[in-house]
Amino acid sequence: MAFGSFNDGDSRPLQSDINMVPLIDVMLVLLIVFMITAPLLTHSVKIDLPQASSQPTQEKPQTVALSISADGQLFWNNELVDATTLPARLASAAAQTPQPELQLRADRDTRYQQLAEVMSQARAAGIEKMGFITQPDTKAAER
Repeated sequence: MAFGSFNDGDSRPLQSDINMVPLIDVMLVLLIVFMITAPLLTHSVKIDLPQASSQPTQEKPQTVALSISADGQLFWNNELVDATTLPARLASAAAQTPQPELQLRADRDTRYQQLAEVMSQARAAGIEKMGFITQPDTKAAER
């Protein structure tokens, strides 16, 4: 910043130095803030945790593929089943430990009513994990 007067008779030359006092004030405030917050970031609580010698379970639950064709046929792991034996198979799968995941594969032209009935039967049998299997759109992947 330059300081001077508008009088032509003033013999003092223009002062063209930067005023450093505000800059030094800001830097000192930042230094104090960092000096206060730095010890807080490294603060930790020392805890003596108990030791255990157990191995994580590596058992992976199996999956059951339940496919529904466009004409309403049901396939349990690619084996044709009828609607009367489906609840018994769902109940036996729900009784297994660990419980298998039910993967529903429905044809594009399958009526939603039939899909909803199969999901309802699976819930009534006690199946807790259900998933829908779809195929990716190849046209969208090429774009």
